Amino acid sequence: MSKKNYLAQFAKSFNWAGFFLPKKIYHDCSKLYAFCRVLDDLVDEKTNLKLRIERFNEIKTIFNKTYGLHETDRKVLDQNEHELILNDMIVLAKNYNIKRIILDDLIEGVGSDLKQKVYFRSVKDILVYSYRVAGTVGLMMAKILNVNDTRSLRGAIDLGIAMQLTNIARDVMEDQKMNRQYIRPDFENIEATLKLADMFYESSFTSIKKIPFKHRFAIIVARRVYRQIGRKIMQKKSMENYEKSGKIYVNNFEKIYQTILSLFDFILLFLKDVEFHQRKNEHEIISKEVDLDERI
Repeated sequence: MSKKNYLAQFAKSFNWAGFFLPKKIYHDCSKLYAFCRVLDDLVDEKTNLKLRIERFNEIKTIFNKTYGLHETDRKVLDQNEHELILNDMIVLAKNYNIKRIILDDLIEGVGSDLKQKVYFRSVKDILVYSYRVAGTVGLMMAKILNVNDTRSLRGAIDLGIAMQLTNIARDVMEDQKMNRQYIRPDFENIEATLKLADMFYESSFTSIKKIPFKHRFAIIVARRVYRQIGRKIMQKKSMENYEKSGKIYVNNFEKIYQTILSLFDFILLFLKDVEFHQRKNEHEIISKEVDLDERI
């Protein structure tokens, strides 16, 4: 059974950056994204909550059952696209030494949206959620890119969190329709969320120096292109303009421009030393609920 390229179809910014990766690494990153997309789609289906919970739990059961099987036995389960994607993720985890606990964090984070109403009350709620649904992906991406340096792995978590905070700021109106309120729906809170995202983008930068040379530029591009979404939101300056804009994205011309600017970032990295981790306090907040040292 042939599988569609979820990365090319649903994640234009990441797919753009993926052009600069070696072909095998790109395909492995696509498999990781497909796994994340399957989980997200099950949670966001336009069906009643009970059915979504049942379908999500079915996928979890299949994943848990499949994870413990020997490779030769897993082939028996490859009956549909979802099972193929689950199997691919399990193979990735084993090939790249991705800890099972990180996958469990991701599944728990995505599944936490399966409620009648999602309402966050604190920065801690946002940080823990952003780690689970995106910091985990940053960690797994780092493993696929053959990163093992502790500072760089923390930077990978930071970049994932930064991108998720960007998503939260971009999707306020869309999330409201699904009865999800990660931040209050006013422009002041959107700006505050993007400023927090910028702190995580900054913290991730010099850690990219520890990524193998042939993979480095793609991550610089992904970081810069995705950060541009937040900058475009900030340019709206009011809730009225924000609501009129619809879903904000980076068009192809802007991606080309950000890619050119990424060349300067690439050169700048050679001139900078890897900095001490800037988001230590935020990681300590997350670690009150999720032990990040155990994941790294």
